[in-house]
Amino acid sequence: MSTPNPAFDLTGRTAVVTGGGRGLGLGMSKALLDAGADVVVLARGGVPTELEAYAAERGRTVSFFRVDLADPASIDAVAAEVLAAHTVDILVNNAGTQDRYPAADFPLDAWDAVIDVNLRAVFQLCQLFGRPMLERGDGKIINTASLLTFQGGLNVAAYAASKGAVGQLTKALCNEWSGKGVNVNAVAPGYMATDMNEALLADPVRLEQLSVRIPAGRWGTPEDMGGVVVFLASPAAQYVHGQVIAVDGGWMAR
Repeated sequence: MSTPNPAFDLTGRTAVVTGGGRGLGLGMSKALLDAGADVVVLARGGVPTELEAYAAERGRTVSFFRVDLADPASIDAVAAEVLAAHTVDILVNNAGTQDRYPAADFPLDAWDAVIDVNLRAVFQLCQLFGRPMLERGDGKIINTASLLTFQGGLNVAAYAASKGAVGQLTKALCNEWSGKGVNVNAVAPGYMATDMNEALLADPVRLEQLSVRIPAGRWGTPEDMGGVVVFLASPAAQYVHGQVIAVDGGWMAR
């Protein structure tokens, strides 16, 4: 029997994953559990029974803390509660929101809601969980960017702006924190078959336009994200700083 590569072993580490109970976050949580980490899910809903059973089968633990990422006070409170109970070694800022309007008609309240969750909350969580990491001189932060970190998209001006900013925030934090033992990187999912893309998946014309451009010949799944997140969270990525890694089936190569 082969021996697991210790460079990817997360045994004894604790990872916080926002939105870690569904969609891409669920795939990330499962992969972290597979690698030996315990997982703390921050979300508005509960942890699915599926994830609890998955953790138990691997001798790991998963816990849940309720949070409203649109509310700074809620984030402050949950971070204090989590840090009182856990030493957090890994932060995965996965949760996000989306809204679609033509730019000329994009309501400002909808704009603010997307920016609050996708950018302001990410920065706030990086601050709150990053400070203890900086004090210890050890930690991994993985933000979730997007293909719209690099491209503009259609009818998603707020989302594109927020994800472009997440890419720059990742680089800015890298510049300040990499020399203090904290790795800050991001993953940029391609077109994924998740709830957030329901509108695209339900539009046969747009679906065909997007699908034919993906060299891998398929849309991504939550499982496709897990290995990249484990890599960035592991000792194997110790010298990887400030990167935005596209997990896109080759989309950006076209």
